[in-house]
Amino acid sequence: MTVLITGGAGFIGSHLCRAFLDRGDSVICVDNFITGSRENVKNLADNKNFKLIEHDISIPLYNINENIDWVLHFASLASPKDYITYPIKTLKSGLLGTHNCLGIAKAKKAKFFFASTSEVYGDPLIHPQTEEYWGNVNCIGIRSCYDESKRAGEALAYAYYRQHAIDIRVVRIFNTYGPNMQAEDGRVVSNFIVQALKGEDLTIYGKGNQTRSFCYISDLVNGLLKMMQTDYKMPVNLGNPKEFTIKELAELVLKFTKSKSKIKFMPLPEDDPKKRKPDIAKAEKLLKWQPKISLEEGLEKTIEYFSAKLG
Repeated sequence: MTVLITGGAGFIGSHLCRAFLDRGDSVICVDNFITGSRENVKNLADNKNFKLIEHDISIPLYNINENIDWVLHFASLASPKDYITYPIKTLKSGLLGTHNCLGIAKAKKAKFFFASTSEVYGDPLIHPQTEEYWGNVNCIGIRSCYDESKRAGEALAYAYYRQHAIDIRVVRIFNTYGPNMQAEDGRVVSNFIVQALKGEDLTIYGKGNQTRSFCYISDLVNGLLKMMQTDYKMPVNLGNPKEFTIKELAELVLKFTKSKSKIKFMPLPEDDPKKRKPDIAKAEKLLKWQPKISLEEGLEKTIEYFSAKLG
């Protein structure tokens, strides 16, 4: 089949491009490289089934001559550092970008896959978070450009599903990490690893007792592919339900990098969620999916990647 992937040179998108090509599918990768990296797709360029289009998907994309089976919308400024720097671009990617992707799917009679996020739950008042939870989001806060763009993106997908019968899938992705992350993207796993490898202090915001769950990229990609094989239309959480405090993560990174770096505590950012853990009962039942890679194993693989990248 032929798939169009926006954000295809990004962290998750580049792994998806590789997974489809490995299966023998054709991939049209769309990216404007605001946070994606040419390096992430450099080794795909010689594949005859791979096509790269440099384009900002918040602007309509015309002149696609190929028949498309799936449109996968993964273009997004997904790290707090990026979406706080580019709030308008973040909103445009989630609103206009989703609208344009749905238009492509409608025109090509293709299926549509929306990469949503655990951030739709905001700073959750229930724990763990189920797909039925409506969230606790500050709609005008510093993180709202990302949170609300994804919530509106979901609303757009369901509007097209109800009005135009577009065949949609929606996955809410929880914290994911692994190779192809950017060294300076500001996400906690890459932050800690890069700081440790450089011998810098590991910066923890708050006391470090806020929790996250960390899913290795290969587990996530496996879940995304399984989601495409089901007919289920409602949102599904994908993430690793094993919960760690940020301080525990920092200590693991120091252990595996053998770094002599210290931990430095900084003020907690506005609206930073105190807890984040997916309820994956739906994914387990519908997709027969569970993450397999432990945080320890995944960190070792990711540290190896960044060690090579930083030289």
